[in-house]
Amino acid sequence: MYKTLEAHIRQQVAPAALRAEFRQHEFEAMRRFCLLIFCIGIAIWLVFDLIVSYLGGQGFTWLSGVFIALLCSLTVVLAFTRRSQHFDVLNLLFVTVITLAMRLVIEGIPIALRPVWLVLGVSTVLYTVSVLPVRRWSFFCAMGITWVMLNPFFHTRIEALELEGAMLVSYAVCLSGLVIYSYLRIRQAKLHNFYLTKVLLEQAYIDALTDIPNRRSFMAKAEKQLRQAGEQYLAMIDIDNFKQVNDRFGHDIGDEVLKRVAAHIKAAMIGYEIARLGGEEFAIFFQGLDETGAEQQVARLCQRVREDLGAHPVTISIGLARIDSGDTLSTALIRADQALYEAKHTGKDRFVRWTNRLASES
Repeated sequence: MYKTLEAHIRQQVAPAALRAEFRQHEFEAMRRFCLLIFCIGIAIWLVFDLIVSYLGGQGFTWLSGVFIALLCSLTVVLAFTRRSQHFDVLNLLFVTVITLAMRLVIEGIPIALRPVWLVLGVSTVLYTVSVLPVRRWSFFCAMGITWVMLNPFFHTRIEALELEGAMLVSYAVCLSGLVIYSYLRIRQAKLHNFYLTKVLLEQAYIDALTDIPNRRSFMAKAEKQLRQAGEQYLAMIDIDNFKQVNDRFGHDIGDEVLKRVAAHIKAAMIGYEIARLGGEEFAIFFQGLDETGAEQQVARLCQRVREDLGAHPVTISIGLARIDSGDTLSTALIRADQALYEAKHTGKDRFVRWTNRLASES
């Protein structure tokens, strides 16, 4: 099953909305790693700058202080960055500043050693950028900036048509091609894995027939909301005479009825947790509504389903239970089920609110 889904997903073209969601998710997951990369980059550059400045007899200039201030400022900004598109721009600024800073350090060493250190600097920057959560345009811009700033033919006395120059050009082409290929393949693999995870989660938490959350999803979300303050109500819904619909018209028509009722619940209960618990039973978790508001919501839902005069019309019965402080979700479900039983046995096509009397009668 997993391999079948994986093969199917790899053949799909991810929509723009999914790509945007993936980029944001990846950035949020890797934001600390990005901060670490920025800090390590500053530390490594500072160590080499100090070595060249003092052992090389160049002196620690005011330019070094400016670069440190700029790099640290960008790192601080990253700590407060929350959007992936902002990181794309911020990373370009960081690459620009740190490659200029690297150029400053390399200009302080003997000219014969500069090409090696320039190429080493390019390799380090390009590899680092390839593993960061940046979009394609940002990655290719960073690559262009890096090669411009750390051009091994600038101030090095190497000619491109000579042996050493030709070898550098060959290495640059191979390095760029390898980094681009690795970046694109890694991004594609991450996107496919994100998409696959999303599909599997949806299959685990979304009811395949009605396209609304299933019992597992409802229980998890309702348990979380149960810990919040405010008035809360739980409603259980059952389609009246659903067995007769299945027996008379077949399960295909029964499925259509289920989907139609689920669509009404989904449209009428925007902002509230809903689910298909199983069979013809549904549930709604009301957060922040008083008793009157909850009763109005379920009454309107009954009316909405009743007035749907499409093929094979049905009605619904609803049991509504207030969730008191200290109640568990299991307790609320039992009370809502008791109220639903009362609604089914007192005429159907209505809602009944749970009271202590129903508990004593059950």
